[in-house]
Amino acid sequence: MSLKIDSGLFGYDFTDHHAILCVPVDAEIKEIRKRYLQIARLLHPDSSNVVGDSQKQIANQLLSKLVNPAYEKLSVERNRGEYLLILSQMGKRFSQEAASIMLKTELAQQLVAAPNISMSYKEAIAKIAETQFSDLQQAHKIIAQISELNLVYLMRMGGQSMNRPPSSQPQNSHKQLPATPTPSSPPKEESAAEQYLRRAQSLLEKNQLSLAKVELQDALKLEPKNSHCHSLIAMVYLRQNQLKMAKIHFDNALKLDPNEKTALEWKPKVDQALGITNSGSQGSSSSKTEEKQPDKSGNGGLFGGLFGGKKK
Repeated sequence: MSLKIDSGLFGYDFTDHHAILCVPVDAEIKEIRKRYLQIARLLHPDSSNVVGDSQKQIANQLLSKLVNPAYEKLSVERNRGEYLLILSQMGKRFSQEAASIMLKTELAQQLVAAPNISMSYKEAIAKIAETQFSDLQQAHKIIAQISELNLVYLMRMGGQSMNRPPSSQPQNSHKQLPATPTPSSPPKEESAAEQYLRRAQSLLEKNQLSLAKVELQDALKLEPKNSHCHSLIAMVYLRQNQLKMAKIHFDNALKLDPNEKTALEWKPKVDQALGITNSGSQGSSSSKTEEKQPDKSGNGGLFGGLFGGKKK
């Protein structure tokens, strides 16, 4: 039996592990593990009710070549993080190319116009999961159908970071972004760059630095003269102990806006760590050593204050 799948995300030379396990693309690890155990019981020779040698062979192929590798990918936190980052980038691409995307299944076409995309998507996934492996001969076609739903969901969400339930966001998650309009003002529609900034701010607060950097780099492509964006990406580099890159972006932020608050606060500290005096010259060798041995206590120092240090 051929296990080749060429619809949905598979059609973009991408293995859709979420489709194989029939879980939403923002599923938590606990949900992924629960679903994997359900499938394993259905397909494993020691526990399945599959009858006939040919059917048992198909079940074994599905388990060993698709299901087990999918679970291994999604159950390891580091692998899963990289995988979700790729999904987020694909979602941005799909949202920009929506008009040219061809869908084969009626269910996916209906999902394109669903008023509540998140609820409709998850309901469809849950319903398919009930019978995903009822007919093993058709399992690869079912997986293809699920992958088309995943594609539509990513397209509709526009590449928003996965695995980020709205209810878990802190109430002050936008504190460094421009203030929201007053009740008397009409709501302002966010630009694409503002959406990137908002997501990056939330990711920064969760210490998801690599994902935050991707969002900020995309924002800078749209608005290279956004001083706040330069400050935020400088903070990412600062958290990653890339002080020279942090300085470059703090400098850019202040050139664009001399009153940029974050840059004004943190650039002097970065300059001090790099051994740069007010005149722009390099300090003593002992000062240079500070870049190689930054404060890692987490209780203040260069990386305290804004990110985890004690508030004064």
